[in-house]
Amino acid sequence: MELGEWVKSNVDYGRRLVGSGIEGARSGQDEFLNGEPLAPFLGESFRGALVPAALGACVGVLVGYPICRKKSPAVTWAYGLLGCAIGLATGVAWKSRHLSKSVAGGAMKNIGKVRDEQWLSKNPINYA
Repeated sequence: MELGEWVKSNVDYGRRLVGSGIEGARSGQDEFLNGEPLAPFLGESFRGALVPAALGACVGVLVGYPICRKKSPAVTWAYGLLGCAIGLATGVAWKSRHLSKSVAGGAMKNIGKVRDEQWLSKNPINYA
């Protein structure tokens, strides 16, 4: 196999993998949401993440205060904002973990099919 053919084959295989992964992720999302729109689910996840965000902000301020006692209070508030952002991201990730699991499972299932097809095309099984 020439280099050009090999590159073209691998690029085509990569495109099929990405396409099947995206298709599987969409099917996993649709399966989880049962035809419902995504926005209300994300809004509910965001509202559920407000408590971890508030806790993160408090921890950030408490950690930043002793470090920056002699410096500007803006640094302490920056620690608080950082804690809030970490708490919010963690809370949203936790509240939407079932959707993430469904999306990842659908993507991996479809990618596995394409990988199996590629393997069988390169390693044909002869039962005769």
